[in-house]
Amino acid sequence: MDDAPPLADEPLTPLDPAYVRLVRLLTGIALAVPVIAALALEVAQLLPPGAVAVPVVLAAGWLLLRLPLRRWRARGYSWGTDALRVVRGLWWRRDITVPFGRVQHLDVTQGPLERLFGLGTLVLHTAGNHNSSVALTGLAHGQALAMRDAIRAHVALHSR
Repeated sequence: MDDAPPLADEPLTPLDPAYVRLVRLLTGIALAVPVIAALALEVAQLLPPGAVAVPVVLAAGWLLLRLPLRRWRARGYSWGTDALRVVRGLWWRRDITVPFGRVQHLDVTQGPLERLFGLGTLVLHTAGNHNSSVALTGLAHGQALAMRDAIRAHVALHSR
């Protein structure tokens, strides 16, 4: 072990700004059902005009604008010479540090929506059963690949 300062003292690097647009799209998809239901009730005239549709549309608009930005601000990472720290969560905050010496293998994943926004997810797999992998979402795809390669080089250098 070396005497490197703990990562908890390091400032967090924010995720790629495109992550906000991705979360906004996913939030919009999730909000489509209640908004459509509220508009259907409005068209059916089962309740007084605007009783359901107006509050639902206003709440959906507020969530669509604020929630993705708050999620982006609540996430970040820092990495040093020996470990990666991943912080996330609005209500349940998770602060995970993965020492590179514990890494078994690394993945970079990219779903169709991440591909649309040029994002990727770096996944570090460690030994063990519970919480044996840590995912860092919201990275630019090129950044995720570069981090994977740098961690892989570190692991290869120190495993000799």
